[in-house]
Amino acid sequence: MEYVDRRRPGLQAWEARVIAAAFLLVLLVPGVHALGSRDGESRDPSSRDLGAYAQGPYGTAPEPSGSWSLVLPGRPQSGTASTTSGSAAPQAPVRLTVEEAVAAAREGNLGLVSPRIAAEGKRRADSLAWNSFLPTLDVSGTLGRWNTEQSTYVILPGPTLAEVTLPRWSLSASFSTQLMLNLALFEGVKSLRADYEAGLISYAQAEVRLERDVRKSFYNLLLMEENMRLMEEQIEAARRRWEQARANYRAGTAPELSLLQAQVAYENLKPALQEMRIGYLSARDAFAMTLGLPRGAEVVPVGRIEPAYADLDAEALIGSGLAARLDIQSLVKSIESLGLAETALKYQLWTPSLILGWNLDPAFSGNPWEDDLFDGDLWSQRSGMFRATLSLRLNGFLPFTQDGQQLAEMRDQRESLRASLAQALRGAELEIEGLVRRLEKSRTSHAALELNAGLAERAYRLSEEAYRAGAADLLDVQNAELELRKARLELLKEDYTYVTGLLDLEYAVGARFGTLGGRK
Repeated sequence: MEYVDRRRPGLQAWEARVIAAAFLLVLLVPGVHALGSRDGESRDPSSRDLGAYAQGPYGTAPEPSGSWSLVLPGRPQSGTASTTSGSAAPQAPVRLTVEEAVAAAREGNLGLVSPRIAAEGKRRADSLAWNSFLPTLDVSGTLGRWNTEQSTYVILPGPTLAEVTLPRWSLSASFSTQLMLNLALFEGVKSLRADYEAGLISYAQAEVRLERDVRKSFYNLLLMEENMRLMEEQIEAARRRWEQARANYRAGTAPELSLLQAQVAYENLKPALQEMRIGYLSARDAFAMTLGLPRGAEVVPVGRIEPAYADLDAEALIGSGLAARLDIQSLVKSIESLGLAETALKYQLWTPSLILGWNLDPAFSGNPWEDDLFDGDLWSQRSGMFRATLSLRLNGFLPFTQDGQQLAEMRDQRESLRASLAQALRGAELEIEGLVRRLEKSRTSHAALELNAGLAERAYRLSEEAYRAGAADLLDVQNAELELRKARLELLKEDYTYVTGLLDLEYAVGARFGTLGGRK
């Protein structure tokens, strides 16, 4: 009987050393990588990356602020000063103008963290879009032990057959790589770029919305402060009338009823002022949280509500402002991204794919604990090949298959987005027209309210002088004072309405805040 030795030819010495080193690398690299990695390591999108895009086709978007940080309060260390109640020491008031408040919100507002991280992730994916053309690499190593002894026959010189007992321990390695090329990969690169641009639009939209809300909250605090000041003036006037009534009562020129009426009117105004102060403190705390300031920070807005009136043309604003709206741009970019995804799916379904692969799996025929791992004669190649495969999936050509339905669903989504875009454009036109009408109404009402406030102030002064002279009673003075306060408050509210309405209009047309009203 003739026996043929079917073992593969042995490897060269240098090949054996490479295989052994690769096997050890497989065992050691994951541990080294785990020790050397840093969890959570990321980089915020730089002002240059986001700002350059905001200054490009989306020129209305403000430049982003930079990095952010979150510092949690820790336990007070021993020896640090603290109050007996355990509360934090009072902080100095933070005086901010509206522009300083906007800058502080860009730096500290936590609402910008999520879109900023999302934009950074999409920027990273876009910068590494070329990795779609990298092959997959798989390396493995196996160390095993047979449960029972294994033997084989070898041909010795003579020729004679001899039975040889194999080692109980076995060592083998495997390496494979594969690369699939398809036209869809190129569309995938374009899709990543579109996705990154969509992330920039989302970030810019969140930042512009934050700026608008900060400005409106800032002016709301000024309105509340002015309202409290008017209430304090009214209380002071009521106190003076009460003192005048008390003096007249003591002099015998006024009855006790007038004294009691003046005192009741004075005392009734105090709870209203206290309620205003509570509302103001709540609004101020919410504003401080929006700016990213610590709890208990006292923000003092510096400025006045001074509307900058402008001649507004609704048709001109619609013609120039719709393309600059970030929500419109976001829908356009979504339609573009969906179109790229649809094209990529068509390429994937309707064009062939070229699959390139190569693998090898050498095995060590000696005892891995006793023999030399770098001896090429002890390593044999059981199998291994290079392959080039051309593959075409036929399911995509059949519309009733799952792949065909996926393509149809993408077409439906694209048509739905187009309908949403048309609806958004129509809604934006109506919004701009409505805001322009409101601003024009506020502009024309301001002159009338200003005249009314002047007349109410003159009537109050005359009634107060008449009350001191005894020619008018307390009710006449109170009515005149009430009308004066209402006129002043209505004038202040109208100014606030115009300022905030102009902010809404600038946001609606995608203009930088302060440009429509002439402020820089």
